[in-house]
Amino acid sequence: MEFTLLWAALSAVVLAWVGLRLWPERVPEHGFDRLLGAAVAGLVVGRLVAMATQGINPLASPGDILIVRGGVHTGAAALAFALVLWLGNRKDPGALDAMAPAVLLGLAGWHGGCLWRGACLGTASDLPWAWALDGSTVTRHPVEIYAALALALGAWSVSRLGWRPFLRAGSALAIASLVRLITEPLRPSLTGGPLAWYLAGAVVGLTLIITGPRLTRDDASDLRP
Repeated sequence: MEFTLLWAALSAVVLAWVGLRLWPERVPEHGFDRLLGAAVAGLVVGRLVAMATQGINPLASPGDILIVRGGVHTGAAALAFALVLWLGNRKDPGALDAMAPAVLLGLAGWHGGCLWRGACLGTASDLPWAWALDGSTVTRHPVEIYAALALALGAWSVSRLGWRPFLRAGSALAIASLVRLITEPLRPSLTGGPLAWYLAGAVVGLTLIITGPRLTRDDASDLRP
């Protein structure tokens, strides 16, 4: 793993830890460990899926799993992260709501980590705050900074919400998905990016917001003798 990518990952980890300290209400015991474990699982799954889609056999080339800069499948990584986090807190669904702001702040740290990697810029722009790559005269949108700021604002907004079941978790998922969806056109891409994954994430997040109370009631009724 290149060091600049490591610093970006550490930025995400540090800001997630800061988020748990800023908004500690109802955070479960070992909340940071739970987030970190889910993030590692998501990274590994996302890397394996990316290798498979690139025609690389992970069993034949296990060392390539560590070359994260070779690509990580965003959708698979996010799905694995959410699944592991949910499984680890399925007996306490409220823990997901408690950790939701910290998750968004950690994502903001990852996007802001573009400053370490020199990978903040997107499509060409003449806006006053656009800047150019070294050796280039073409100024570009600092799209990753846009995303980082939007996610940080989203984290603060989610921390202000009430404690209706899955309101915070659903809002965080919807915000993260919509931020990526809105900023994706500003990223250079031959395929347009995984827009379907972002749309699906937004729909699932909104669904959780709407149906969360009923889901928790159903879970409670299942636990009754």
